Amino acid sequence: MAHKPTKWELFLEDVPTPLKNKFIVATAVFVVWMLFFDNNSAIDQYRLQSTLQGLKDKKAYHDGEIKKAEKSHQELFTSDKTKEKFARETYFMKKSDEDVFVIDKPQSK
Repeated sequence: MAHKPTKWELFLEDVPTPLKNKFIVATAVFVVWMLFFDNNSAIDQYRLQSTLQGLKDKKAYHDGEIKKAEKSHQELFTSDKTKEKFARETYFMKKSDEDVFVIDKPQSK
């Protein structure tokens, strides 16, 4: 009497030969797992790298701003004339024999 093939055996006949090799299947499953499902997946690594690059850009910007502020601070306090100008413009200070008039410019909309 002839053996009647089961549905599973019929399915395995249609599967290509490389997919029958358990090592190839295990490697493919491992690669898919590492690319998409792992905690350190390729997608997460890409997001982290782009976030890191954005933070590096912000750091470079703020370092430049700090250098500008330090340069401005050094220029401001190099002489008494610049100190006096800063005090007059910022804090409206005056000498004892002077009168100071503050004129506000209307803000345009």
